[in-house]
Amino acid sequence: MSPQTPSVQLTPGRRWAVTAGLLLCLFLAALEATVVSTAMPTVVASLGGLDHYSWVFSAYLLTSTASVPLWGRLSDLYGRRRLYLWAIGLFLAGSMLAGVSQTMLQLVLFRAVQGLGAGGLIPLALTIIGEIYTLAERMRMQAVFSSVWGVSSVVGPLVGGIITDSISWRWVFYLNLPFGLIAAAVVHRTLPEHARRGRVVVDWLGGGLLFLATTLLLIALSEASVMWGVLAAASILVLVQVERRAAHPIFPFGLFRSRTVSVATTVGFLSGIGLFGAIAFIPLLVQATTSASATSAGQILTPIYLMWVLASIVAARLLLRIGARASTLGGTTAVFIAFAMLPFLAVGASRAALFADMGLMGAGLGFAMLALLLAVQHSVSKSELGVATSLNMFARQIGGAVGVAIMGAILTAGIGGSSRLTPAALEGAGIARLDPEVRQRLIVSLQRAFASGALASGLALVAAFWVPPFVSSFEPSAGGEFAAEMAAIEADAEPVSVGD
Repeated sequence: MSPQTPSVQLTPGRRWAVTAGLLLCLFLAALEATVVSTAMPTVVASLGGLDHYSWVFSAYLLTSTASVPLWGRLSDLYGRRRLYLWAIGLFLAGSMLAGVSQTMLQLVLFRAVQGLGAGGLIPLALTIIGEIYTLAERMRMQAVFSSVWGVSSVVGPLVGGIITDSISWRWVFYLNLPFGLIAAAVVHRTLPEHARRGRVVVDWLGGGLLFLATTLLLIALSEASVMWGVLAAASILVLVQVERRAAHPIFPFGLFRSRTVSVATTVGFLSGIGLFGAIAFIPLLVQATTSASATSAGQILTPIYLMWVLASIVAARLLLRIGARASTLGGTTAVFIAFAMLPFLAVGASRAALFADMGLMGAGLGFAMLALLLAVQHSVSKSELGVATSLNMFARQIGGAVGVAIMGAILTAGIGGSSRLTPAALEGAGIARLDPEVRQRLIVSLQRAFASGALASGLALVAAFWVPPFVSSFEPSAGGEFAAEMAAIEADAEPVSVGD
C-alpha cells in the first residue's frame, strides 16, 4: 500500500458522503450544549424542579465524558460503523425522551442517555476521518471539523431562542431526530465495516470500572466532596490494577509507552484546565468589572471559538512545513501568554483588550490541539486508533473538570468571608449593586483563579518541548508508516485544496 493511501479506501463520492454524515452528527452534538442552555429558563417554568437545574447539564457532561474512551476502544474491536450507529441511536433516543419529559428528574435521566451517545459521536468521527483520508488531506479536514464548533457556538443560542419562543422548548430536542436519522442512513450506506475477524474479547469489567471511576471523579470535583474524592481515588486504583492484569484491557496503559501519546495527553490535560476555567469564569469577570448583563458577558468568549477555527485552518496548511513540535510550542505559548495577561486585564481592562486576549487563547488552542491529535493518530497502530483518539479528547475534558474545580475553590476561598456576596448577588444586575469593597474582593479572587490557570498553561508549554517532530523523532509503534508517509508527502508538489 502506498504511504499516501488511507487505511480505508473509498471512492470520492462515498468518502464525501461519509464526511457529510459525520459533520452533521458532529454539528448536532456541538449545538446541543448552547441550545439547551438557552431553553432552560423556559424548561424550569414548564416542569419546575429548579433544584435539579444544574444536573440537566451535569448528567450530560458526566456520561459524555466517562464514555469517551469506551467508545474508542469498542470501535477498535467491533468496527467503526457499528459503534457509530449505536452512538447516534443512543443520542437520538435520549433526545426524543428528553423532549417528552414530564418532570425535571426525567429530563435529567434522559439527558444522561443523550450524553452517553454524544460521548461516541465526536471521537469516533475523528477516528473515521483518520482512516478514510491521507495525512495531508486529514490536516485540512480536521480544520473543517473544528469549524463546526465555531459555527455552533454562534448559531446555538440564536436557534435555541427562536425554537423556544416560536414553537416549544421540546423541539430543541426533537429537532435532532430528522437530521440524526439522515446522518445515520448516510453513514450506514457509505461507510464499510472493518471489524476484527474471529472471536472478540471485551474487558467489560475494565470498561465498567473506567466509567465508574470517571463518573466518581467528576462528581467529586463538581461537589468538592472529600467522600466522593476518596471513592474516586479507590476506584481509580482498582481500575489500574485490573487493567494491568487484563489480557485485552479496555484502557490499554501500554499506550503511554509512546512518548507522543503520553506527552499529548499531558498537554491536553493541562490545556483543558485553562480552557474550561476561562469559559467558566471570564464572563463573571466581565460582569464584575463592567456590570454587563449575563448575555453580554458570555459574548466575550466568542473570539476563543472563532479564532480556534481560523487557527486550525492555518495550522492545517503549515503543519507539514513546521512540524508537530513547532505547532504545539507556538500554540501553548500563545495560550500561556493569554492566561498570564488575565490577572492584569482583570483590573479595569477594556472590552477590546479582553476580546484580543480571548482571540489569542483560541488561536493557540487551534494550533496546539490539531497538531497533537494528528501526531497521536500516527503514533499508534490501526488497532488502537480509536482508543488513542478518544484519549486525546478525554484528557482535555478531565482537565477541564479539574480546572473548574480548582478555580472555583480559589474563588470560594477568596469571597467566603463576605456575607453580602451570595449566589444571587452574582447574577447580572446583582453584581452592579455590590459594594466597591466586596466587588474588589471578587476581582482579586478571580485574579488568583486565573493565575492558577496561567500556571497550568505554563506547565503545558514546558511539556510541549517533549513533543516529537513529525519525522525524525517518530516512534516505531506504527511500523514506520508515518515517517514514510511524511517523506512521500514532502516530496510531492504543492498539495491540492480540500475542494479539489
